[in-house]
Amino acid sequence: MIIYSRNRRLRTSASMRALVQETVLTTNDFVMPIFVMEGENKQEAIASMPGIYRRTLDLTVKECQELFSLGVKAVNLYMKVSENLKDNRGTESWNKNGLMQNTIKAIKDAVPEMIIMPDVALDPYSIYGHDGIITNGKIDNDATNDALVKMSVSHAEAGADIVAPSDMMDGRVAAIRTGLEESGFTDVGILSYAAKYASSFYGPFRSALDSAPVDNQDIPKDKKTYQMDFHNSREAIDEVLKDVAEGADIIMIKPGMPYLDIVAKVRDVIDLPIAVYNVSGEYAMLKAAAQNGWLDNDKAIIESLTCIKRAGADMIFTYAAKEAAILLNN
Repeated sequence: MIIYSRNRRLRTSASMRALVQETVLTTNDFVMPIFVMEGENKQEAIASMPGIYRRTLDLTVKECQELFSLGVKAVNLYMKVSENLKDNRGTESWNKNGLMQNTIKAIKDAVPEMIIMPDVALDPYSIYGHDGIITNGKIDNDATNDALVKMSVSHAEAGADIVAPSDMMDGRVAAIRTGLEESGFTDVGILSYAAKYASSFYGPFRSALDSAPVDNQDIPKDKKTYQMDFHNSREAIDEVLKDVAEGADIIMIKPGMPYLDIVAKVRDVIDLPIAVYNVSGEYAMLKAAAQNGWLDNDKAIIESLTCIKRAGADMIFTYAAKEAAILLNN
């Protein structure tokens, strides 16, 4: 029997495989999430995320310089906020002299070409650990949107290139777009967490920022009234299309690896760039397995990130960005 079609012909050597490779991962695909804390010349290891640290502003700037030299051209900023600065409305989030605003300015001064995407959500600034303002025991969607607009405009004033609302309030993209336009920031983009699921994979992140919902019987015990139910996929399409119509420039899907079916479905219906968040729990699992000798760390990092891009991502938010950049450069 003659086999006329043999797929293995195009796998015969490394050069042949490279010639027909469909998905190519590069450092241009990465956005590095960064945790910033108050103080000077200090860093704190995050136990559940090996290799990841909370850093003071000065060390954060040095880290951004190193990232840019490796080819990582975008960072996503999160603040570890002091307890005395937290309240129900998250007012510290739009303080012109706040840690976030000063960090944006310092990075822009040191690395002008670095794309800065600050997180827009109230949970790090909230006494309740929620992404929204609490009114009568519930998340107040519209009051929260007003706060998010103030936060976004303050980030733009500090020099942010793109604001990244991760709160999942209804209508916040339109509100933020209007606020930016009215304030003259027509070039500042919006990366919308359009399909952000209520996931168990966020645990290490919340411990890094101390931003989990507090244990209080008078408020929602979790974030399921605004983050999406992980059983649903059609709902994700609806959320994405609404944010596109409201003026989002980039769409985020979060988490990453367990939700690649959502990435592929969204890729089929929109032409905007898609970001995917390879979240803290995914990173922690990979690191734990590698430390136990169950996985090859380097190969697993590159494979997992390539799979996210293959599913349809244009950019990947990942705590492995620096490590992956070093691997790719070598």
